[in-house]
Amino acid sequence: MKITKLICFFLLLTVCTQAQHKGNYNQDISRRNITTGNAIVYGQSPKHITQNLNPSSTIIIDVRALQNVKASTYTAIFNVSQIGKTAETTNQLMNARISNIKQELAFKGISEKDIAIDVISFVPVYEVEVTKKLFSKTYTEVPKGFELQQNIHIKFTKTQQFENILTACAKNEIYNLVKVDYFIENIAEVYKNLQTKLLALIADKKDYYNLLGFKLDDYNAIIADQKYCYFPKDFYQHYQAYNSISFQALNKDKGITEVKKQTSYYYQPLSYEKYDIVINPSILEPVVQIGMEIKLHFTPKPKEQKAKPIVKTEIKHKYYVISPDGNIDIKELNTNI
Repeated sequence: MKITKLICFFLLLTVCTQAQHKGNYNQDISRRNITTGNAIVYGQSPKHITQNLNPSSTIIIDVRALQNVKASTYTAIFNVSQIGKTAETTNQLMNARISNIKQELAFKGISEKDIAIDVISFVPVYEVEVTKKLFSKTYTEVPKGFELQQNIHIKFTKTQQFENILTACAKNEIYNLVKVDYFIENIAEVYKNLQTKLLALIADKKDYYNLLGFKLDDYNAIIADQKYCYFPKDFYQHYQAYNSISFQALNKDKGITEVKKQTSYYYQPLSYEKYDIVINPSILEPVVQIGMEIKLHFTPKPKEQKAKPIVKTEIKHKYYVISPDGNIDIKELNTNI
């Protein structure tokens, strides 16, 4: 009995250990409302589809390359709104908040030249004032203050600095993060590197077909190519956790109250499934994904047809002379003399 329990314990431990690294990504138990469309439904195995090969006289070489590139610089944009009774007061309050952010970030290695201010709007704020009369009420809009909106652009070079930026903004009651932009300084070099890799791969594939007996010099070729660049902001997926049972309610023998499920986001980069070459495949943080594809179609050249010999038809005429006396002695007239 002890041996049986021990075996069951080890089997359970093995199953739990194997599931440690899987997480909640593909589990329908915790991701019933998943919206990615690529997740595996719980209880079903992934489908491996093998396409049937259809031989053709056209040879197609389709190669794709992808390179994961870490951004050279980042720009975080925060929106901040400030109200005040007068235009001067509003502007002073706004400047004080921004000045505090600049001072705090200066200690974290982000200088003032890396911070830019974009003024969005500066407008008066109105309120409705009710004037009571004997038989009626009058509603009049009167100015009560001013509202100033600005966007703060903060450039940084290391992802670790973003936490310091968030802290500095939060201390000054700035919580509205608009977006984070990624920039690459040497994108032309990245495309050049991808092109070199693809050309080498195409040369290998040509050698492969030549070994099979297909000389591509005897084929006409047409080409199509493209390049693209994707940024992390386009590849964040979201889902809601399915498990929301309150154990406290069970212990107190009360009804179960459903709570609002938190929406979780995660970075889902391009899959490497359809790529022949992937440069820097292992990534730790969101990156810019730059790709290139080249497609070649080779069709056999039409064979040259041999010219048929020209047959000339020669007609030889014969002439005869008959004597006028009625003699039937017919002589052939020789015209070749």
